[in-house]
Parts: sequence; structure tokens; C-alpha cells
Amino acid sequence: MSSSQVPSLQFEEVCKFFPGVKALNGVSFEAHAGTVHGLLGENGAGKSTLLKILGGQYKPDGGRLLLNGNVCHFTSAGDAIAAGIAVIHQELQYVPELTVAENLLLGRLPQKLGFVNRNEARRMVSQRLQQMGVDLNPDARLCDLSIAQRQMAEICKALLQDAQVIAFDEPTSSLSYRESEILFRLIRDLRAAGRTIIYISHRLEELYALCDACTIFRDGRKIVTHPVMADVPRDVLINDMVGRELSDIYDYRPRAIQSERLVVRQLKGDALPTGQDFSVRGGEVLGFFGLVGAGRSELMRLLYGVDKRGGGSSVVLDGTAVSNDGPAAAIEAGIVLCPEDRKEQGILAQASVAENINISCRRHGLLGGLFLRHKREAELADRFIQRLKIKTPNREQEIRLLSGGNQQKVILARWLAEPGMKVLILDEPTRGIDVGAKNEIYRIIHEVAERGCCVIVVSSELPEVLGICDRIIVMREGQISGQLERAQANETAVLGLALPDMQTT
Repeated sequence: MSSSQVPSLQFEEVCKFFPGVKALNGVSFEAHAGTVHGLLGENGAGKSTLLKILGGQYKPDGGRLLLNGNVCHFTSAGDAIAAGIAVIHQELQYVPELTVAENLLLGRLPQKLGFVNRNEARRMVSQRLQQMGVDLNPDARLCDLSIAQRQMAEICKALLQDAQVIAFDEPTSSLSYRESEILFRLIRDLRAAGRTIIYISHRLEELYALCDACTIFRDGRKIVTHPVMADVPRDVLINDMVGRELSDIYDYRPRAIQSERLVVRQLKGDALPTGQDFSVRGGEVLGFFGLVGAGRSELMRLLYGVDKRGGGSSVVLDGTAVSNDGPAAAIEAGIVLCPEDRKEQGILAQASVAENINISCRRHGLLGGLFLRHKREAELADRFIQRLKIKTPNREQEIRLLSGGNQQKVILARWLAEPGMKVLILDEPTRGIDVGAKNEIYRIIHEVAERGCCVIVVSSELPEVLGICDRIIVMREGQISGQLERAQANETAVLGLALPDMQTT
């Protein structure tokens, strides 16, 4: 902890209002140089909005921001960068067609005779990536990288700015275990070098491992600042965040497991050349675990028909073969998917919450004529907004203006509104989602399973798959390496299948 009397960063009575929403309402707290200050709160609590004010993307409607005791008035992100602030947002900011080197040096690319000196840019970035211990190809285009690799590139871009205040918004939400360890080492090095770190995460184990202090938000207000993170019990943090006690966020519910409904044989494609076999029983929550790049999402894309299945692949649901004619055929058969990348693949960003909920079930023609359809769509949207506790001013709000967790709940509502849903696939369903919202999504998962549906959950969070699943399939290097029933599953057993070189005692 820094002994400086003047905090390096202060927020004083900061307010930010949007139509129908008080995103921030009189927020005050401070952070010191040489410390990591955690921000906690449910989705929509105001944390990301605060970082956008810090990064110059938003202007506060009240209050003020101070750096080293001096009041700052940022009119753009460039102003914040010039003041020594770097913000790594949850929604990544990059130019997909440019290379890693070009993205990392965007706005300050080296030049020679008036042209971009690409060789020098490559050299500079390669050197810094090597120093940071990050394995990224400087010549690779961002659009060709995985989500985890893009996230790592975004983090490196901020670190290359040599900022004095660095804010991270859910930085590990897409990272593998090894990449997360690299990030944690970098953050500890930055703290030792006297930087001020703001760290947002819903993963409490990360916060305890990294943070010196923390501030908790709820509904746009600061609830409390805990000056010593290590002294705060876990259940106190959760109660501060959600305003209620959650003794078991997973809320596992034993249920009668039926016979096999979904049978998959030799499922393969361009991304997974080796055929994979598995099945799901009615009423079962089947988890897929593995490191980033293990092939879990690729397998789900093949099952859902996003990618073309290879010859010899077979998907049979309730005794009927599912056509290999893309997602439309899968949806018609009763197989639906909540994708990992909700921003790019899950939402219609410019459309309303109601539009996003109703977009699939319209095809059934069950909603009647124009006037009646509008009325029923409004009722259906309102019902799911209430049921899933989606934080939105109203059903007509554009979904892009919702927090990431609430966007995820809208996608889930879309499929829950499907009358013919038989198989629900959830790829990283709680990525970037707070503990209270996770509890609500787990409740919905268990309810869907209790109806006899098949539920497949792909997750990189080992406590999550251990907490909610009846059975866990582990993948490694594009193949299924083993499976465990709930009674057999523990961290050592699952990681032993995911990491064949893991040394256990």
C-alpha cells in the first residue's frame, strides 16, 4: 500500500444519467499508487460506466475526477490517454483487419519517409511481447485470432502505453488458465512499479488474489469501500453486491435423469477432423470443460450447424436424424444455442430488447395478426424481462445499451420463448456476469432440465461445471479425453483429463 497522502485517483460525487436510467448516482472513492483496487457489483451496477468516464468516452453529468489531486476534464479518449490512463474494456476495441502489431501501435505507428514502417512496428511489438511473456504473432490479423487471443492483444495494447492508471474490465473472461497467470504476473509487476490498478471481475478468487482494497456498487451507487480486501469474508462481499445472502449460488437440484434423447456419433468438421461421440439424457445438465482451444466451441458449432458437419457425422434427437442444413434446421429440430461471443453472434445490436426476445418464435405464426402480434410480443417480452430479472428501462430499449450480463439473459429469454426447444446449448453462459445473475441463470438451467430437456453447458470455470452439472465431458486438443459423473468429479480428476502433463500429489 502506498504511503502517499494524496490518492493518485479520486472520484467525487460522480453522476451519469441516461434516458430512464441512473447509471451512476453520486459515486465517491479513491485509489492509491502501488495498489490494485477492485470494483464489484452486479451487471448494470455502474462499474463499466465509471470506467468509460475514466477513459474519456463519457462525460460525467455531475461530480469530478481527480488525478494526483488535480481535477480532470476529459473530452475524448485521447485526452485520457494523454493524461496517463489506459482502460481495457470488456467489449474489446480493435480493428479486425489490421495485424496485432498495427493494433497495438494504432495512433503511434513508426514511420519512415512518410510511410508506416511495418518492419520497425513488428520489431517493437515482438520485443515487448517477449518481455511480457505473451505468445502472439505480430503479423496475425485480429479477425483471425480467437477471442482469448484478441483479449490478450487488447491488454498488451494498454500496457504498451506505459500508463500510470490502468483499468481492467473483466480481463480474464475469455482467457485460458495460462494466459490468466501471465496477466496476474503483469498486474503484480505494475503494482510493484507504482502504477494504480483498477480491476473489475466477477470471479471472487481473482479479486482476493490480486486486490488490496475494493469498492462495491449496487444500482449505480457506491455501497461500501473495504480498505483491506483480505479482511472481508466472501459471504459479506456477496451480500454487499446483491443485497441478499446466497448460501449456494449453484443451487444444484437433484432430479430424475431420463434415457438418451440426443445421440451424437463421429461429429467432425474442418476445425475438428477427428470424429467425436457423446450423448445427452433427458433432464440432464451435461458440462463440457477444457482449456481455451480444446475444441469445445467448435464441437458445439458443428452440433448446431454453424459449421458444416463432415461425412459420417450423425446427430439424432428423439430417434430422428437432424439435418446438416445449418442452424435453421437445428432450431426446427429443437436444438438452440447461446453463443460464446454474444456481441458478434448473439444479439441484434440496434434492435430493441423485445425484438431480440421475439425474433425466433415469430416463425411459428402463433402470434396472430399485426395488432394482436404486437400485443402478444410485448406481453411475452415483459414476461421474460420479469422472469429473468433483466435490467432495462423498458422493452423498447436498444439491447446494445444493456450490460453484457443482461444481454446474455435476453439471448436466453429468446430460446426459453421457443415452444419446441428440446436441447439448450450454452457456450460460456456466465462469462462476465455477476454472482447474483449467475445464480438466476443457474436457476433457469435447472428449471429447463426439470422439464426433461437436454442442457449442454460449455464453461471455462471449473467451479461452475462442478457446481451445476450432472456429468462432465472433458476435451483436450480437439478430442474428448474423458467423462465423469457428478459423484466422481472433482478439480483434480477434471484437470487431470484436461492437462495430461499436470503434476498431482
